[in-house]
Amino acid sequence: MFFLYTLTGLLVGTIIGMTGVGGGSLMTPVLIFGFGIPPAIAIGTDLLFAGITKAGGSLTYAIQGQVDWPVCLALTAGSIPSALITLLAETYLGRPDSHVLALVLGFALLLTGIALLFKEKLLAGKIRAGCTPASAIRLTVLAGIAIGALVTITSVGAGAIGLALLLALYPDRPTKKLIASDVMHTVPLTLIAGFGQLKLGAIDLHLLAGLLIGSLPGIWLGKKIGDQIPERLMQKLLAVLLTGIGLKFIS
Repeated sequence: MFFLYTLTGLLVGTIIGMTGVGGGSLMTPVLIFGFGIPPAIAIGTDLLFAGITKAGGSLTYAIQGQVDWPVCLALTAGSIPSALITLLAETYLGRPDSHVLALVLGFALLLTGIALLFKEKLLAGKIRAGCTPASAIRLTVLAGIAIGALVTITSVGAGAIGLALLLALYPDRPTKKLIASDVMHTVPLTLIAGFGQLKLGAIDLHLLAGLLIGSLPGIWLGKKIGDQIPERLMQKLLAVLLTGIGLKFIS
């Protein structure tokens, strides 16, 4: 099984390297449907997996000065308290049962698929929030609150959904900076949520080790392959895949 975990990490890591998304949105469904792992354990393990795999990339963005810190901090101001409150609620009220988790995860995957489908229009500035800079920051904090809760419960939403919201709120800012800001914000969020799930006993460390061993070379391989395949095609295929998986969870 450890070899299969490593192979899964390699495959998902390759997709992450090719498309820039897919950590939570693909890994959690694979663990649930492919290995029969309970949703709570799959989600908790994937949270730490996402935090660790994205840490290196976020550091690179910060060193290169690509992070839009006001945007990143506004997201964090909403998402971290939201994640902590969600963890406290799960500690004292208990986690949702598997059926509820599956429904929430399904809707999160559908939102991710939709966000990927409309990403090009967002990049082209065709979808705009039409708000002032001050209101954009306030909306970013609110978006962070929603993302923090969603990610803590499902492990999905910090990537494509977060970026789609930023592209709508800040259409005039460099896309690379928004991507870097989203990734930088994702790392502390997923690590805090992941360690919270570890305390709740919802993480399989044996599984996590296998996934990480495979994912790190997979991300490097995916970046190499991604240079040869149109990004537009890959993201469209991924959007269709995530939408289908989301519908399967809901049905």
